[in-house]
Amino acid sequence: MTVEPDFVSRQTHDARRFYLNLQPQDGQPLSLVCGGVERMDPDYVVERSDFAYYVVEWVSEGRGVLTMGGKEHDLATGSLFAYGPGVPHRIVNLPPDNMRKYYLDLAGTEAADSLARLGLLNGRPVTVARPHELVELWNLIDREVRDVADHSHAICEMLVRVFLQKIQQRMVSSRAGESSEAFQTFEMTRRLIEERFLEFRTVEEVASEIGFSPIYLSRLFKRFAGSGAYRYLLRLRMNYAAELILERGLKVSAVADRLQYSDAFQFSRAFKRVYGVPPSSLSKTFLIDGGGTH
Repeated sequence: MTVEPDFVSRQTHDARRFYLNLQPQDGQPLSLVCGGVERMDPDYVVERSDFAYYVVEWVSEGRGVLTMGGKEHDLATGSLFAYGPGVPHRIVNLPPDNMRKYYLDLAGTEAADSLARLGLLNGRPVTVARPHELVELWNLIDREVRDVADHSHAICEMLVRVFLQKIQQRMVSSRAGESSEAFQTFEMTRRLIEERFLEFRTVEEVASEIGFSPIYLSRLFKRFAGSGAYRYLLRLRMNYAAELILERGLKVSAVADRLQYSDAFQFSRAFKRVYGVPPSSLSKTFLIDGGGTH
C-alpha cells in the first residue's frame, strides 16, 4: 500500500497521482516532483502558509474559491493558478458539484522563472482556453512517469516544458475580475460546434441554436480562441472535407453535396480560403495511380 506524502490532501476521492522525484537536487533547473488529479470532497478546504515546491493547478470541473494575495478569486472550469515557496493560499470547494482539479508540482530555478514570466506568481488565477489540452498533456506525463525506461525523467522534463508553453498559448487573461461566464459560454459553443459542425453552415445557425447573437459569439472566439467563430467552424468542416477526399476518395462534387454547399464552386472557394489550394488539387498531389496517402 502506497503511503501518500504529508502534503497530499486526504479530503479528496477518485484520485490518481504519480511521483517522480521527491528529492529534487538543488542545482537542477527543472524537476517534476509529482502530479495528480482528484475530486474534492464537499467540505474540502486546504490552507497553507508555505509549500516546498512550485505548483500549477487547474480546474476541469466544478467550482471553488481561491484565496491568495490577500484576495478571494472564483474558480471554475478553465481556471488555472500557481503558487510556490512562501506563498500562502487557501482553496475551498463549492458544492454541490464537487470540484475536480489537476496539478503538477515542480522544482528548480527554471520552474520559478517560467511561472513568473507567465505571470502565474502574481497571486491570482488566469483563465485558459481549451483546458482539455492541458489534461491531454498531463496524461502523457502520467504515462511516461510510470514507464521504467532510462529516458523517462528526461522525457518528463521536456513534456513539462511543452506544458508551460501550452499555458502561454491558451492563457486568456490574468486581469482581476475576469468573467468566467463568458468563458463558459465560449466552451459550450465550442463543444456544440465540434459535435455538430456538419449541421451548421453559418455562425448565424449556431447562434440561433444557443440563443446568442452571431456578433457576440465571434467576439468570444476572438477573445478565447484567437480567431472568429466562423473561421473555427469553417476549419472543422474543411478538415473533414480533406479527409473525405484523401482517405475515402470522394469527388469534389460529392463532398460539396455532403457539406450542403449549393455547388462545387462554392465549396472549392471555402476550401481554398482555409488551405490556400482548391480541393481538386489534392488528388493530383497526394493520390498517385489510385494509391492512398502515405
